[in-house]
Amino acid sequence: MKLPWRPGYDLTLDKIIKSALQYNPEGEIVYRTRAAIERYNYSTAFKRMNSLAAALSSLGVREGDRVATLDWNTHWHYETYFAVPMMGAVLHTVNVRLAPYEVEYIMNHAEDKVAIVHADFLKLVEYAAPRVKSLEHVIVVDADSAPEKLGNAKVHLYEDLIKSYRESYEWPELSENTVAAMCYTSGTTGLPKGAYYTHRQMVIHALSTGLFISSSPLIGLNSAATVLHIVPMFHAFAWSLPYVTTLIGVKQVYPNRLIPSVLLELIAGEKVTHTAGVPTILYMLLTDPSSVKYDLRGLKFLNGGSAIPEGLAELARRRGIEVIVGYGLTETGPVLTLASPPAKLLTSPELGKLTLRTGWPIFLVELRVVDSEGKPMPRDGRTMGEIVARSPWLISEYYKDPAKTEELWRGGWLNTGDIAVWFEDGSILIMDRAKDMIKSGGEWISSVRLEDAISTHPGIAQVAVIAAKSRKWGERPAAFIVPKPEWKGKITLDEIRRHLEENYVAKGLIPRWWLPDKVVEVESLPLTSVGKIAKRVLREQYKDLEVD
Repeated sequence: MKLPWRPGYDLTLDKIIKSALQYNPEGEIVYRTRAAIERYNYSTAFKRMNSLAAALSSLGVREGDRVATLDWNTHWHYETYFAVPMMGAVLHTVNVRLAPYEVEYIMNHAEDKVAIVHADFLKLVEYAAPRVKSLEHVIVVDADSAPEKLGNAKVHLYEDLIKSYRESYEWPELSENTVAAMCYTSGTTGLPKGAYYTHRQMVIHALSTGLFISSSPLIGLNSAATVLHIVPMFHAFAWSLPYVTTLIGVKQVYPNRLIPSVLLELIAGEKVTHTAGVPTILYMLLTDPSSVKYDLRGLKFLNGGSAIPEGLAELARRRGIEVIVGYGLTETGPVLTLASPPAKLLTSPELGKLTLRTGWPIFLVELRVVDSEGKPMPRDGRTMGEIVARSPWLISEYYKDPAKTEELWRGGWLNTGDIAVWFEDGSILIMDRAKDMIKSGGEWISSVRLEDAISTHPGIAQVAVIAAKSRKWGERPAAFIVPKPEWKGKITLDEIRRHLEENYVAKGLIPRWWLPDKVVEVESLPLTSVGKIAKRVLREQYKDLEVD
């Protein structure tokens, strides 16, 4: 049966902000500048998006042109998240914590035409601009002045452009298959790889994520919520939270720089109900000297980026914070799972542990845990395999990299490189990244699960486990610990092994042969550009470490 043709309704990002304007135009958006905490609403934000699009158009930005952002979590960045893709250009969020040569590489690779840059990153752009031949204009935010040129690019002040282009902008009618945005992986295994998404993919991802977290009894993100944006907006589109929160119409708080004491002030002052981030930021919120002044009870923290150590989760719970784990990759849009169990498990006495699993697939995500030949592993919670995924918003390819694309989509599923176990209830638990597993005597040890257990020792602030060389076993686990101040110099290998024997081995939670053969006390652990512990750096620093 052939249906008559009717005008279409494309799933484009303008539909998200227009929904907020229809439902809650006076919804509050709070933001910090260098000078003060300020506020506006969705209606004013949209007017400014109009002005930004008009200004970019006057600078020669056309459909398909790449507009880079190098910015913190600001209202300027929020406006760019919508204005650039809505005008048909491509939003390119640049990870400002990458090395300068990596920033130069990805801006050249993406062929950025315009860069919108926070004043804090002008030095970085001074380095990159002369080397990025496609760059024609630089727009500076959070600044009263700027140089006239950077390389061959003309420099403008963002607020001056907003004031100069207040006329109405005629938004184009776009196909939902138009590329909306792109970002690059953090380059932990070589040069960063480009991932790009269409409007349709980003809208469906926001719809699915928003529906899941608003319908979840544990998360309950609804229009009465207040969300503090901690996930860096230069990383994986802040896990889509700026789009999700706009779709729902909640009060949003943009902190600018991610300073723990300031974040705590905002949580208290703005009555924040929900936030999200990597375990490192949660640790900083809980251990900042000012933290004890604040009542954090009722705050819901969506953890992602890496597994949360059990000890850190328990510390958060003692402060009244509810931690719910999530999981995804740059290549997956990014959200794949959230540890909000189905209704039948909400009364389980193990609910606290269930919320620390890697979680259940959100709506429209299909996951499997498979062996090296792509065959599904048993759902027994013990047998390990690789997570593979399918979903409407996964990237179809790496930008200009067919070889890596073929590897990513091996077997017709997106191969994550994460090793997990699968449970009968449909949830998964990541055991490790494939490259972080420790192979000892031909058997695998999960560094993540070992870190989880070690983190519950009362004297441990942070821990990372990597493989040390062993003539007898090939590899053995070595634990690098940052002790709490009162425990400095007191945590020995015997102390860690005793803790694990009594609390984990005796209870059958980990096998005895997993126990580490080496404990190294360090002042701090290296971090990646997005705040995760950089095991690659540790492995390089201690590549000659032996335990026999």
